[in-house]
Amino acid sequence: MTNPRAGRIPATIVTGFLGAGKTTLIRHMLAHAGERRIALIINEFGDLGVDGEILKGCGDATCREEDIVELSNGCICCTVADDFLPMMETLLARPDRPDHIVIETSGLALPQPLVRAFNWPGIATKVTVDGVVVLVDGPAVAAGRFAHDHAALEAQREADGSIDHETPLSELFEDQLACADMIVVSKSDLMGEAEAAALAETLAAGTRPGVQVVKASHGALPAEVLLGVGAAAEADMEGRAEVHHGHEGEHHEHDHDEFESFTVDLGEVPDPAALTRRLAEVITAHDILRLKGFAAVAGKPMRLAVQAVGPRVESYFDRPFGTDPRAGRLVVIGLAGLDRAAITSAIASIAAPAPAAAPVPA
Repeated sequence: MTNPRAGRIPATIVTGFLGAGKTTLIRHMLAHAGERRIALIINEFGDLGVDGEILKGCGDATCREEDIVELSNGCICCTVADDFLPMMETLLARPDRPDHIVIETSGLALPQPLVRAFNWPGIATKVTVDGVVVLVDGPAVAAGRFAHDHAALEAQREADGSIDHETPLSELFEDQLACADMIVVSKSDLMGEAEAAALAETLAAGTRPGVQVVKASHGALPAEVLLGVGAAAEADMEGRAEVHHGHEGEHHEHDHDEFESFTVDLGEVPDPAALTRRLAEVITAHDILRLKGFAAVAGKPMRLAVQAVGPRVESYFDRPFGTDPRAGRLVVIGLAGLDRAAITSAIASIAAPAPAAAPVPA
């Protein structure tokens, strides 16, 4: 029997909560993609295309700038008809079509509406969903922040009255897992081996049969593991329907108003170590969920990429500034009600010159 999806371009959807490590995973995958030419669709949360800029800096033939498309008009699952489908039709009409398409959703996206979109008449005969990869922040989930097991979450809530039993974030987490073909427990290097294994086992027990659960450190998974799953997920929506947000044919909404994001300009900084230390202090003081962007370091020709999940701040030099302005910009993401003025002032002060030492009396 002929495979009805033979000849269609495979697409992998990479989703997961804010800071789970989606961009790091994709960057590693691109660096080890072999001969595959991959097109990237990036749904940035916020008004600065940081993830796209990071991936454009990979310097590999598999991620040419013309193969990277950013959708920044809102959460991809809420703008499918307006943004995603027209962009896909344009991408598939190109004479040099990619071998594989990778879609990085925002941390707030429900994967189900996006998977259903692959049944749209304009693209249904040309592309298929190879697999849905859900990244889970291992240390955060192990600590009970976004658990999919309601019984375990309730037990934690009873032990600690400050934990909310039922939040939109926990519901979104469960809906992402319900659609997964592969669950990646990221940052497993920050967990004990037994703890990481126990979390992987718990996640596997709560998913559909056949869903793979793997562990990863620094996004290091072979491209052969991520690509080529062959799930044809768009033809299997009954088994991966939303747990909390309705079913096919209904309009799906989830509350984005509980989040906010804004951009802070940052002048040239004197020292990367001091920058990450100060940013961690600002994040802790203002309960910031996610921070990402770029900085210019005095005396360094390379741009410093900065990514933070909670107070864990990582930085690395990704590419030369070239003709770009030597300036830094950071996106701040958190729950609604952030003190923008205080956060902006605190971050801007990191680049301020140190006060001159007082003269020593004669």
